[in-house]
Amino acid sequence: MFPSSVRSSVLAVMMLALPLEAGAAPRVDARGKAWVAGVVSRIGMANKGMANKSMTGRAEPGGQVMLRVRIEADGALGGIALEEGPAALGERAARAVQAAAPFPPPPAGLLTLEGFTELSFPLTLR
Repeated sequence: MFPSSVRSSVLAVMMLALPLEAGAAPRVDARGKAWVAGVVSRIGMANKGMANKSMTGRAEPGGQVMLRVRIEADGALGGIALEEGPAALGERAARAVQAAAPFPPPPAGLLTLEGFTELSFPLTLR
């Protein structure tokens, strides 16, 4: 399965990424859940791969940030926003997201009428 940090991120994504109708819980099928888990896992793996490639040769400090990532219908990265956390960590997280892109196209059920999806999730950088 996924490491506990990825599982908690996936849960957070599922709770925050989908618009809710009044009083309705989000309904995401297994395909949608698997896609979100894959995106978060891919970003985490990109971060791990970059952790050993610091530009300064020194270990960068870690921590947690809250990101919002926009993914277009074709899987292209549409945007990254830091919602919470230090700017330096946000820049590092943005590099991990960019390294992980492009993503597999989102399932149709996760797309807005405008043709994109947004995921909001915590990312722990070590």
